[in-house]
Formats: sequence, structure tokens, C-alpha cells
Amino acid sequence: MAFLQVNVYSNVLQMEVMVNVILPQTTHKKIGTATTGAAEDVSVLYLLHGMGGNHSVWERRTSIERYVADYQMAVVMPSTDLGFYTNTTYDMNYWTFISEELPEIVHELFPQITDKREKTFAAGLSMGGYGALKLGLAKSENFAAVASLSGAVVLSDVKSLLTVRNEAYWQGIFGPLDQIQGSKNDPLYLLEELVNSQKPAPRFFLACGTEDDLYPASQYMAHKLKQKELAVTFEEGPGKHDWVFWDTWIERVLEWFNEKSD
Repeated sequence: MAFLQVNVYSNVLQMEVMVNVILPQTTHKKIGTATTGAAEDVSVLYLLHGMGGNHSVWERRTSIERYVADYQMAVVMPSTDLGFYTNTTYDMNYWTFISEELPEIVHELFPQITDKREKTFAAGLSMGGYGALKLGLAKSENFAAVASLSGAVVLSDVKSLLTVRNEAYWQGIFGPLDQIQGSKNDPLYLLEELVNSQKPAPRFFLACGTEDDLYPASQYMAHKLKQKELAVTFEEGPGKHDWVFWDTWIERVLEWFNEKSD
């Protein structure tokens, strides 16, 4: 596998953005794992960081490069600051960047990466779990499957939000906190919109540690997805909101992405 650190200019954000990319590469190693590259139609995972992370954190804290070598898959890991994968009220359009502009940049710079829905995936942790779920719900036509690990996928509990950052931060992201529910940033609203649209829905995977404060949110979201008769897998295991859990479960996510759907 090849690991690339890419500095791109975002016309949407009007700033330089760092993106780390793992690409399949043909290697013949005497020590280690040999891999096979591909010249075209490489499947791709958009892998999103959480609060406090950036484009480098998945590579630094997990064995994602080693795990993905078995699947001939590219991994795109962008930096989106603390923008919560949302078009913020302070005029930083992180949602437009991640959902529209980033795939265009990826296909321009890496033409071997697929543009086929059936080979395109998204995953993330915590804030990134919210972002991945949001991609699956709001851009369902672009993704075969999405995965949320320890995702902040229920935004109705304002008191819980305020234990993480102060009110000014959240208002900068979402606007008035009493207006999050039922808005385009509310996963439950996006779920209703997806069902009503009759667009093709991706497969959904949610996992969370049983000692994680966000465990009830993942349980609840999985329940709501099942109520709408969407294809959802919910798995749990011992663990907190930490990299021990995420390193273990991103390997499971890759396995799940590559399972044959019914």
C-alpha cells in the first residue's frame, strides 16, 4: 500500500486542506505483506475523524493501512477541523466540501479510484460517525454502505452537547439549539427524508462500546433505522470512547463493507 499526504485547495472552504490517502500498490516484499495494486475502478472508503482529530489521526492511532491491504481499497482521510460535517452559521461549508467537492478532487487527482456507488463507502468515529451517517442518509445515491463508530448520531439532548463544548460553539455549527431537531442537520429528519424520497438506501453499520456515553444514541439510531426497514447492523462490545475500541472495530467495519449484502 502507498500512503500519500496531500495538500489541496478547497474552493468551497477557500483554504488549503490536508487529506491523507492510502492507495493499493503492487509490492513484492521479502518481509511483510505483499500487496497488489490496480489501475482503475479501485473501491474507496471516506474515513472521517472525530472532534480533536484531523487527517492524520486514523493513520497514527490505528492499523488502518495494514487492515485495508487485504481489500484492495483506497482510503481518503480529510481534515475538517471542528466543523461537524456541517455548513456552519459562520460561513464555513464543511458539508458541501465533504459531500460534493472532496469526491470531485479525489477523482481528479486519483483517476484510478472508482466513481461507482457500489464501491464507495464512508465511516467515521464520534463526530465522524455523525458525518458518515449523514452522508449515507443525505447522499444515499453515492454510497453503498456507511459505518458509524461511537457516533454522535442523536442531537436532541442539548444538555449532553453542552458538556462537550459551550453553547457558542454549537450555535456556530448548527444555529439556535432549539432548532436542531427537524433540521437538515438532524439525522432523524434526514432519515424521514430518505424514506420519503424512495431513493436507494445504503447499508448501515453502527457499533459502540457498552461503557461509552454515546452507547444509547447508537442503540436508538439503529432502532429507528430498523423501524424504517432499512438494512442496518448494530454491534456492541466492551469499550469506552477511545482508540482501543476504534482500532478494533474499524477492522470489523472493513470486513462488513466487503460482505455480500442479501
